[in-house]
Amino acid sequence: MNKQKSYVADIERALYDIRDEDRSTYKSHAGLTEEIIRDISARKNDPDWMLAFRLRSLAVYHSLELPTWGPDISDLDMDQIVTYVKPDAKMVGSWDELPDDIKNTFDRLGIPEAEKKSLAGVGAQYDSEVVYHNVQQSLTDDGVVYTDMESALRDHEEIVREYFMTLVPPKDHKFAALHGAVWSGGSFVYVPRGVQVKIPLQSYFRLNAAGAGQFEHTLIIVEPGASLHFIEGCSAPKYNVTNLHAGCVELFVKEGARLRYSTIENWSRNMMNLNTKRALVERDGLIEWVSGSFGSHVSMLYPCSVLHGEGARCEFTGVTFASKGQSLDTGASVIHAAPHTSANINTRTISKSGGAATYRSAVKVTKKAPHAKCSVNCESLMLDDESRSDTLPVMDVEGGDADIGHEAKIGRISEEAIYYLTARGIDENEARAMIVRGFVEPIAKELPLEYAVEMNNLINLELER
Repeated sequence: MNKQKSYVADIERALYDIRDEDRSTYKSHAGLTEEIIRDISARKNDPDWMLAFRLRSLAVYHSLELPTWGPDISDLDMDQIVTYVKPDAKMVGSWDELPDDIKNTFDRLGIPEAEKKSLAGVGAQYDSEVVYHNVQQSLTDDGVVYTDMESALRDHEEIVREYFMTLVPPKDHKFAALHGAVWSGGSFVYVPRGVQVKIPLQSYFRLNAAGAGQFEHTLIIVEPGASLHFIEGCSAPKYNVTNLHAGCVELFVKEGARLRYSTIENWSRNMMNLNTKRALVERDGLIEWVSGSFGSHVSMLYPCSVLHGEGARCEFTGVTFASKGQSLDTGASVIHAAPHTSANINTRTISKSGGAATYRSAVKVTKKAPHAKCSVNCESLMLDDESRSDTLPVMDVEGGDADIGHEAKIGRISEEAIYYLTARGIDENEARAMIVRGFVEPIAKELPLEYAVEMNNLINLELER
C-alpha cells in the first residue's frame, strides 16, 4: 500500500479569509507609547481611574521580558502593531442597522442565524469595537446583565472596578500588561443569585484590519446558585503581515454556581494568539471549559482554574489542530487551594504537514487543599513523518493527601488499522477519516451543536489523492 498517496487536508479557511475593505474611521499610530494610550483612553471616554490603570499597565509592560520557554514569538514587533482600530459603525441592536459589509461578514459566519435558532443573546465585535449587542428581554427581566465592556464601565462602574484585572493582574506576564494598557471591547455578563440562564449567550470577535491587534476583555460574574453557558468565537482573514490577539477572560464562579465557557479560536495563519483566561471558583462551584484551538501562526493559551472554595470543581475539554507553519502551544492549569477540590483535564491534539502541537499543563495542590483530586489525560495524533507533538505536564503537590494522575499517549495513524478497514471494503481515504473523527469525537460531543459543526468544517477530514 502506498502510504504517500493520501493525506488529511488542511483546514479549509476560504469562508473566514474573505476580507472587507478597510473602512475604519480611525486607527491609532503603530507602536506602544504613553501618547497612544492617552489617545485611546480619551476616545473611549474612560474614567480617570481606568486611564491611570492603563498607564500603570504600560509601565509594567515595558519592565517585563518576553517569555522564552514557549514557541518562538521573536517575529512580533509591537512597533508595527496598530492597537486600536475604530470601525465605521456604531453599536446597534438590529443586524439590519449595521453597514452592509460588516453585516455581510457576520452573515457569512452564521452569527445572526445562530442567534435566531439557539441563543439568548449575542454580542459581535469588529476590530476594536462591539458593533452589535442584543439580549432576550426575559433575561433582562431576571436581572441578567449582558453588554459590552464599555457600556458596563459606564453603567456598572462599581462592579467593573471591583473585578477588572484582579484575577489576571498586569504583572502576571508581559501580554497581560499589554492588554491592561490597550484593551478595547469585549463582553460583560452578570448573572444574579439563583438565576438559571438556560439558553447560551455568545460573543463573536472578528479582526479585519491588517497589521492590527485585538484586545477584547471578557468579565463574567455568576452569583451563588446561578448558572450560565457562554460561547466565544473568533476569526480573522489572512494577511502577509503579523496580527496579534491578546485578549483577557476573567470568570468569577461563586458558591454553588456553574459556568460553561465554550470557545473556538479560529484565527488566520498570520496571527499570534497570546490570550489569557482564568476562572476563580468558590465553594461547590463548577467551571467547565470546552476549548478548540485552530488557525494562528503561534498560540500560547492555557486556561487556568483557581479552585478557591471547598468542593470547587473544574472540567476541561480541549482539542488543538496544528498544520504547516503553525506552532500551537496549548493546555490548561489548575490550582487546588481548598479542601476536597477536583479537576478533570481531557485533551486531544492533532499535527500534520510539519505542524507542532504542544500540550502544556500545570497542576498545583497547595497545603490548603487536603483530599484534592486531579486527573489529566492528553492524547496526541501525528498524521505524518514531518509533524511534532510534545506533552509537558507539571505536577506541584505540596500536601501528601492528594489523588493526582496523568496519562499521555502520542502516536501516528496506525497503518495496520488502515489495512484492517480497507480489507473490509472501506475506502482508504474514508478509513483515515474515520480514525481521526473517532479521535476527536470525545471533544466534539461537548461542543454546542453549531460549534461541533464548525469544528468538523475546520478540521476538514475529507481525504484527497
